[in-house]
Amino acid sequence: MTDITHRFIETSGIRMHVVEAGQGPLVLLHGFPESWYSWRHQLAALAQAGYHAIAPDQRGYGQTDRPAEIEKYTQLHLVGGIIGLLDALQEEQAVVVGHDWGAPIAWDAALMRPDRIRGVVGLSVPYFPRGPVSLLTAMRSLLGEGFYMAYFQQPGVAEAELERDVRTTMRMLLYSASGDAPADRRASQPVVPQGGGILDILLAPETLPTWLTEQDIDYYQRIRANGLQRWPQLVSYD
Repeated sequence: MTDITHRFIETSGIRMHVVEAGQGPLVLLHGFPESWYSWRHQLAALAQAGYHAIAPDQRGYGQTDRPAEIEKYTQLHLVGGIIGLLDALQEEQAVVVGHDWGAPIAWDAALMRPDRIRGVVGLSVPYFPRGPVSLLTAMRSLLGEGFYMAYFQQPGVAEAELERDVRTTMRMLLYSASGDAPADRRASQPVVPQGGGILDILLAPETLPTWLTEQDIDYYQRIRANGLQRWPQLVSYD
């Protein structure tokens, strides 16, 4: 059995919760709406393969601090937190694995600090260079104000919807973004209907897929009930 440990690290002005196993630097960055828990199976497998696998709760998620100021969630802040994590661990370099919204942080960490990042693994989101306008501006022009990133810009609106029933929210979000959802209903480019919410375009599974258990949903519900997860506004891309 591989021991998985939890601790808190001060980095980039916040207190970050990290979970780790094994030896040899490797950082795992989760996406939305997740936490370190997304890597619970990979932590032990990577440790047994000879890596020091580190899975932080990213800024605004899980047990890591949630600064109230929206402007403290820029890519500079997010990347800075990961470089600060390496500093705190006294690791000169690491391979960074990023999934979903963790992928742009991994790519940008390598671009901004190539001296500290010796390799990147991107899952779900490939690298794309900075364009003439921000991603949020481009997606607004393409898909309108209903695009989920634009919907999340309104303080308190998404929170009110998603927190009404956290258990249902997590079941719908995780299932609808997965390969188990019907191809024509997957949340690949979710656009919220006018006057509606993001849950209006998601599916609730009749039964959970094999990779998601009621105990997993329990964990997410418990974390949110304890006030330990924020639904982050994606303002860093504007």
